[in-house]
Amino acid sequence: MSTSVSILGASVLALLLAGYLGQQYLPPPKPRIVGIDLGTTFSCIGVYHAVTGDVEVILDSSQHKTIPSMVAFTGATELVGYAALAQAEHNPSNTIYDAKRFIGKMFSTEEFMKEAERYNFKLKEDNGLIRFIVGSSKNATEVSPEYIGSRILTELRKTAEANLTSSITKAVMSVPAEFNEMQRNYTIQAAKLAGIEVMRLINEPTAAALAYGLHGKEGVENVLVVDLGGGTLDVSLLNVQGGMFLTIAMAGNNHLGGQDFNHRLNQHLQDLIERKFKKPLKNSEDIQRLRLLVEEAKINLTNKQSVHASLSLPSMGEGSIYNINVTRAQFEKLNEDLFAKVLVPIKRVLEAGRLTLEEVDEIVLVGGSTRIPKVRSLIAEFFGKEPNVSVDPELAVTYGVAIQAGIIGGMWPLQVSAIELNTATKKIQVN
Repeated sequence: MSTSVSILGASVLALLLAGYLGQQYLPPPKPRIVGIDLGTTFSCIGVYHAVTGDVEVILDSSQHKTIPSMVAFTGATELVGYAALAQAEHNPSNTIYDAKRFIGKMFSTEEFMKEAERYNFKLKEDNGLIRFIVGSSKNATEVSPEYIGSRILTELRKTAEANLTSSITKAVMSVPAEFNEMQRNYTIQAAKLAGIEVMRLINEPTAAALAYGLHGKEGVENVLVVDLGGGTLDVSLLNVQGGMFLTIAMAGNNHLGGQDFNHRLNQHLQDLIERKFKKPLKNSEDIQRLRLLVEEAKINLTNKQSVHASLSLPSMGEGSIYNINVTRAQFEKLNEDLFAKVLVPIKRVLEAGRLTLEEVDEIVLVGGSTRIPKVRSLIAEFFGKEPNVSVDPELAVTYGVAIQAGIIGGMWPLQVSAIELNTATKKIQVN
């Protein structure tokens, strides 16, 4: 008996030693499963690396961490991401964005009419589902939201394959917590069209909590996730117990985000330009230049108190240059009412969850628009404590799904897997 025990013990030690030496001297295995955040405005892909436990967000050929969730149709060619964005001003009726808002979702006639008014491209209602009409009037074609999603996913897959030098066929993906079964199934279908098998879907707030490591943090139970992106605001109240996640309440505004803040500044500057040159700004190229400058100004105002730039506007007259001076205070004043709306769904989820401000253990920020100083200060003042911003908010969901992908793929060092408990919680709309 003792001999058998000795042999068994020696075998275990040999395996442990082999594992240790393998981790120290052999190249780590390549990730077998990737994590994908198919976002409404931007999308990205990440991987969890064995041994180091690091998460890498994979850059595209132009060194972008994210790509616009946009697909353009130009004759026989389809452009995705930044290529689609570059020509959007000249081809608005055939440049599709926000497809995630329509995927697998049933719309009433009234809802459809309201959405159709918001976009330059044409929408068609088909038994409650939305289709996009692209092409010329003589050669029009219908495309589905899941097809648009598949083109974005294909672009991300190709980027990952180029960087990892191996084929990508499996992924963990994130979805909004309020997505119903039909929306989740259509998301899986989009991945399938892109040649990707979805190993698991996890809710975006859960992914963010994973990225922040809250599933393994002592003393953390009630977590508020504020996700403010380019076009939508989602607030989720989670109860976290180890690796188990329960969504207590959800609220949001589907028409509030960075694009709205940009629009206010864009309109302000356009009014000033037209007043100076005493004529309307109608040239599409000049309008696009202004929009790009506004986006850059908003980003720079995150770290600066003021931005100064020169804008060339050929259509306003030969040699027309407009010097722009924008302060952070001006930007905040222009968007004062919109920033105030950020707190509305926060208050609603706390009411629904019957929690006081003091009972919220962690506030985490997700989405690029949470970088805006005014957004952060409003939330901090409301709770009387600073939100957790230790993870890049624009990449937090990608980090989370990449970690979950590494867990499913058996990559070392192993972590606690996310277990989402079923909930009948419905999102409270505060539009």
